[in-house]
Amino acid sequence: MAHRGPRATLDQETRAINDDLLRMQKLVDRSIVRSLDSLVRRDQIVAQQVVDEDVEVNDLRFKIEEACLSLIATQQPAASDLRSVIAAMHMVVEMERMADHATGIAKTVIMMGDEPLLKPLIDIPKMAELAREMLRESLVAYKERNAEKARKVAARDDEMDGLYRAIFEELVEIMSRTPGSATRATYLLWCAHNLERIGDRVTNIAERVVFVNTGDMRELNL
Repeated sequence: MAHRGPRATLDQETRAINDDLLRMQKLVDRSIVRSLDSLVRRDQIVAQQVVDEDVEVNDLRFKIEEACLSLIATQQPAASDLRSVIAAMHMVVEMERMADHATGIAKTVIMMGDEPLLKPLIDIPKMAELAREMLRESLVAYKERNAEKARKVAARDDEMDGLYRAIFEELVEIMSRTPGSATRATYLLWCAHNLERIGDRVTNIAERVVFVNTGDMRELNL
């Protein structure tokens, strides 16, 4: 049997980490989809499932972090390889927080009970779809080590912020006209806020992708 060299071992362990990162992205995507589905259909059973399934994301985060620490200790990666592993450790924290935001939406659905929605959902589903696209593209940029693609992902956070502002302004206007609507408006504001924060966290991932490729750590989309 041929002896595997250090580079082959490093590459194999890096691929395993990247596979788990992709798996984590899919779990977060599922949480976003199901939390929005529970909101649209007012399905508290699905909402509770989202809350219960959050432990899968948490467990995977710790698994990836342990794999990254083991790789650093045993393979002693340098330059862009080291930056890639460090970035992965930051990325799993961001994705775990994204799942928490999706869980926050599900918990809001549970709190809403049987109260009818204050208004039809228009921009909130758009925010959810944008969040999913941004997260998916940020992982593609990481896998491809494509800094320019990462910058484009970060730039889309302006679109997310615009949708959030539109929702915020509309709901504030509704509350000013109908004071009794404050509780139901707050529910929708909280859902929108959670999605806006997912966009911010994807931007943080994009910053790490740029760091991997350039060694330059700076905030994007200021």
